[in-house]
Amino acid sequence: MSSHSVLALPEQQAPVRGAQNPVWFVRASLLWRHRHLLARVTGISLLISLVIAFILPKTYKSTTSIMPPDQPGSGAMMLAALASRSPSFGALGTLAGGLLGSHSSGALFVDLLRSGTVSDHLIDRFNLQHVYHKRYRIDTAKRLAHRTKITEDKKSGVITVVVEDRDRVRARDLAQAYLDELNKIVAKTSTSTAHRERVFIEQRLREAQENLEHAEQELSQFSSKSNAIDIQQQTRAMVDAGARVQAELLVEQSGLQSLRQIYGDGNVRVRETQARIASLRSELEKMTGSTPTEPAGDAGAQISSNDNAGLYPPLHQLPRLAVPYADLYRRVKVQEGVFELLTQQYEMARIEEAKDIPVVSVIDAPGIPEKKSFPPRLLLSLLLTFLSFAATSAWLLFRERWAAMDPADPSKLLAAEVLPVIHHRAHAILSFRRRVE
Repeated sequence: MSSHSVLALPEQQAPVRGAQNPVWFVRASLLWRHRHLLARVTGISLLISLVIAFILPKTYKSTTSIMPPDQPGSGAMMLAALASRSPSFGALGTLAGGLLGSHSSGALFVDLLRSGTVSDHLIDRFNLQHVYHKRYRIDTAKRLAHRTKITEDKKSGVITVVVEDRDRVRARDLAQAYLDELNKIVAKTSTSTAHRERVFIEQRLREAQENLEHAEQELSQFSSKSNAIDIQQQTRAMVDAGARVQAELLVEQSGLQSLRQIYGDGNVRVRETQARIASLRSELEKMTGSTPTEPAGDAGAQISSNDNAGLYPPLHQLPRLAVPYADLYRRVKVQEGVFELLTQQYEMARIEEAKDIPVVSVIDAPGIPEKKSFPPRLLLSLLLTFLSFAATSAWLLFRERWAAMDPADPSKLLAAEVLPVIHHRAHAILSFRRRVE
């Protein structure tokens, strides 16, 4: 019985010794025994990582923020804001946002900034194929897209464009070029109702101006031939002048009868009165135009053939001139009214078009970055050093465990078969490459 207790004692003490030496302690002891190797690897890795960190080229970021132009109205914005803040109106807030199209404009502008048209213009403008050392434009466009980050804030609708480049000035210029190209595309593709209305009114305004000039020329030619400047005023003036001449003629005729009864026909005053009466009759006949016999025909041609070349046409010709003059005058006035109306509408259409064309509102203009964005040299050096230390530690632990494995273990036997084959194939491939070169 004592012999059984003595034989069982080592088996009972084994787990106690295993408990005193856990796995982490064994592994730590192994690493501590190879501390000089780990120290050398860590030091060399630190030096190499510092060299790599300082060899990597610097990269700069230029950031700009824009706001989509077509924002909803103030009342609609207030409704959307109240609906989104109130928990009981969550569905209403979503519906209001969808109806107002608060996200459609931002998504549209993001797609325009990422479009191939913008990237092609930037590639040609900055000669990016040479800068990125790319042979094909599609690869250059991919590199530009990789270095450009375009994001949209779903709540505020603000679009942020971040451009990375090794040249800080070119980074700023690329960010600004994105805004310029966006403005050009928006202005070029604007097919709004105000734009179409402005184009139509502009064409109609040219036609109205041509019609007005033609009507004015016709009225001017007719007035020059017939001396009909203003028929209404001329008629009133001719009637008033004729009435005065006729009244003077009646007065002179009455005086002539009195003078004949007193002095006789041979008196000087009688002959003077007769001469004045003859002058008044002649002037009256010229004003009425009743002396010559006028053939039927064009009124302007009759007036031009008349011997009377005064400031006014004859009185009996005014009714004939009134109809064509009124027609020409009415055409001029109508074309003037149309031209004035179209001019006002054209100016209003231009204002509406300027309001309707969306213009990018820049919140933060791109600037020249002062600090590099990549690489973070200290962090990169520490990370590479830690990875080297971890890889070396893992290799030491794996080597120790591999050495402690039973030679008859299936994994070790499989590795003994596979590794020589891989080594032979790799050696053959290297030899073939050397012969080809």
